[in-house]
Amino acid sequence: MTQWIEDPHGGRERGPRGLARAWIEVLVRPRNFFRVGVAPGDQAPGLLFAMTVVLIATTSHYLLIPDNFPSIPVSPVLEGLFWISLLVLFVAPFGLHMVSAVQTLLLLVVVDDRAGISQTVQVIAYATAPCLVAGLPAPAIRLAVCAYGTVLLWIGLQVVHRTSFVRAVVAGTIPAALVFGYGFGGFGALEALGIATPF
Repeated sequence: MTQWIEDPHGGRERGPRGLARAWIEVLVRPRNFFRVGVAPGDQAPGLLFAMTVVLIATTSHYLLIPDNFPSIPVSPVLEGLFWISLLVLFVAPFGLHMVSAVQTLLLLVVVDDRAGISQTVQVIAYATAPCLVAGLPAPAIRLAVCAYGTVLLWIGLQVVHRTSFVRAVVAGTIPAALVFGYGFGGFGALEALGIATPF
């Protein structure tokens, strides 16, 4: 997780500009991004990307819908910092690696010739790109970005692990449900819109 390759295949930029460029590219040219932007062992940029998405989504969610967070006996500012820090610094990295472990096990069953675990971590991390706006108090928007994130995950698995799209869907549906259905609130958005959840 701490490995940061200075010159990965594809030459991704570092820093805020690199994050912004990765966000745009994975949204508009996902196949090309996953083909050239995911490098073996280069997990740190992916983790930072996912944490940034969670930071922005959680901050907007807290500011716009503060009642969704449990109250603690401190000032609102400290309360917000506590919940945002907890989700960004602990829940996001832990969740990313737990889902990556599940994804790896499913890939073992479905795909014979796979890429490494570090690439799987990166695929899941970058697939969260649309969820930057998942904190907005609009179930339709949250559902749309979670659905798009699911599609990006399937595309990333197909490209990085060199498999068919059908196999990518089979292998990636449960991890997508964990990340986008529960993590970013896609299932909650379905319920808010009066649609039955699949899980």
